[in-house]
Amino acid sequence: MPSPTSAHTALVEQLLRLSEQRLLDPLEILLQSAEPLATARTYLRAAVETQAAQLLGRDEQLARQAAARVIGALYPGDQPFDPPLEWWRTPLGQVVARRVGHPATEAVPYSVAGAMLGVTRQGVHDLVNRHKLDRHPDGGVRTESVRARLLAREDGNTWGTT
Repeated sequence: MPSPTSAHTALVEQLLRLSEQRLLDPLEILLQSAEPLATARTYLRAAVETQAAQLLGRDEQLARQAAARVIGALYPGDQPFDPPLEWWRTPLGQVVARRVGHPATEAVPYSVAGAMLGVTRQGVHDLVNRHKLDRHPDGGVRTESVRARLLAREDGNTWGTT
């Protein structure tokens, strides 16, 4: 696990990049100019710093609310949130996994659980068989058990102390 400072920096960089790509760049194309967005970019950086601090901070409820806001703003759509497996390894994916598990479902396939945990599908299968993860009655793994496993691995770590 990276230090709190490097985790914050990596999260800010990812949030800023995503926010600019998904929110400001389309506006720049429509307006045919970057000039009107200069002030918005300044405000965006400050907002992203705040979101990152909330996501990594000690207040669990505030972190969960921040995760919901970020996902809702950066990944809008009519379909349930279903990021690719690689997303779970990003700074944002890792903090969402720790704070809310999978925000759109109570159970995930073994492949998604593995991506969230940073292990293989076989590793997830082994964890389920050893009762370290909870199998969902409808198949897959309970998201809350994946989240609990991530949090248990952090015992003694300083993650989330910014």
